[in-house]
Amino acid sequence: MELIDWADFERVDLRVGTIRSAKPNSRARQPTYVLEVDLGPLGIKTSSAQLTGHYQPAELIGRQVLCVCNFPPKRVAGVRSDVLITGVHDASGRVVLAGFDLPLPAGARLA
Repeated sequence: MELIDWADFERVDLRVGTIRSAKPNSRARQPTYVLEVDLGPLGIKTSSAQLTGHYQPAELIGRQVLCVCNFPPKRVAGVRSDVLITGVHDASGRVVLAGFDLPLPAGARLA
């Protein structure tokens, strides 16, 4: 593993996002959701995420997630993805979302 210094970590803009909408992306090769994420002062951003293994669209609404906000936008299965929603693969390869155990303001930056 390559070690980084504090300045490298500070360059990653990690923020709390609140999912406002979630719908399946029928154009994706892998089962994927298109999410609208409220990032407070940064506005509403779109993300494409392979979360179908553990989550249904309705249960994602209102959920707070940790987002990388300073990657350049990327086109994923016909969708402009503005932020990366973070998670970890479980033993079967399905994504488990990174999140918070207490409510936080949308757009709050990871300290």
